[in-house]
Amino acid sequence: MSLNPFTRRGNDPHTLAVSMTGVKLRDRVAFIGTPVPARTAAIAAKVGLSGHAASVVPDDAEATRVQRAAANAGVLVDTAVAGLKRLPYNDGDFDLAVVDDTGALIEQLSEDERVSLARELARILRPGGRVVIMGGGEPTGIVKLLSKAPGSPLVLSGGVSTLLAANGFGIVRTLAEREGLVFVEGLKPRTPVTP
Repeated sequence: MSLNPFTRRGNDPHTLAVSMTGVKLRDRVAFIGTPVPARTAAIAAKVGLSGHAASVVPDDAEATRVQRAAANAGVLVDTAVAGLKRLPYNDGDFDLAVVDDTGALIEQLSEDERVSLARELARILRPGGRVVIMGGGEPTGIVKLLSKAPGSPLVLSGGVSTLLAANGFGIVRTLAEREGLVFVEGLKPRTPVTP
């Protein structure tokens, strides 16, 4: 039982992230960026036995953290240690890609690396697939008073939306900004876009 009067009792801390990704039974989901492995596991749990969850992590330590969180949640998340310039998946392998930028993953990449990542996300998604990028929003309330850390500048400024729109995604929109998180969605066109 939490003694903190500011916490919501009986509320899973990952409910918002799970609902905003729109993940459902039988989905094939790729996770890029796992600063909160329990959040990754909570989203992965929704694909069920007929779906597939996979995660790309930068090193073995992060792979261990993701696998531990998945085991605690009773779900399977295939984890690959790889860089972001070439994701270790085939074209069209996934219905949904979830990029968690709350750990400043995208912020730390060079412009060329960001473009490569956006193109790789488009490549691994099936036609009509979606990417959801989750970033830190502007702090509000007491958190704003106590925090010196800004949200995710690329997500908040619209830079991520511009990046996705220029690199393989047709419709790009901000889904919501709630509870200190911002969710941006990009849809891969069902038919190739000709310039």
